[in-house]
Amino acid sequence: MPEEKPTLLLLTCCGPCATACVERTAFDYDVTVFYYNPNITDSEEYYLRKENLEKFLRLFNEEYKDRTLVHYLEGRYEPEKYLERTAMLRYEEAARVAKARNADYWTSTMSVSPHKNYDILTKTGEELAAESGTCYLPIDFKKKNGFGRSVELSKKYGLYRQRFCGCDYARYANAKG
Repeated sequence: MPEEKPTLLLLTCCGPCATACVERTAFDYDVTVFYYNPNITDSEEYYLRKENLEKFLRLFNEEYKDRTLVHYLEGRYEPEKYLERTAMLRYEEAARVAKARNADYWTSTMSVSPHKNYDILTKTGEELAAESGTCYLPIDFKKKNGFGRSVELSKKYGLYRQRFCGCDYARYANAKG
């Protein structure tokens, strides 16, 4: 009977990143690759990465079938939760500062972006306002051509307009598109 190996849950983002890590651990541990990426908001990208990870694991397991078996587990794909949590970090700080400054209301410019979900932003803002004893002002700045107007005003004032929101995930997505 083969010796029992310690178990290892290996969180991974994609097949290429998993390759060397699986190779390094699969013979000493009972590895389960955990594909959990709610941060990938582009579903086409999400499923392309998943497909390639599964392909790698199939090929690896076939190649080493007499020596080891790497398991696969997929977490829930909930990009809206990732966006909500990301917004929450910034919103928590805004609520804290609003309370410290005794502001009547607080809100965010995030809703001007066509890539942001107004309902998630509003829900998050209202929840944090209730928790912090502040008042969130729900404004969908996208309405009345808000994004288009922001582009016009940026040109008028000669402002730098970034091509992504600032996080590394958006930088990567923008670079490929």
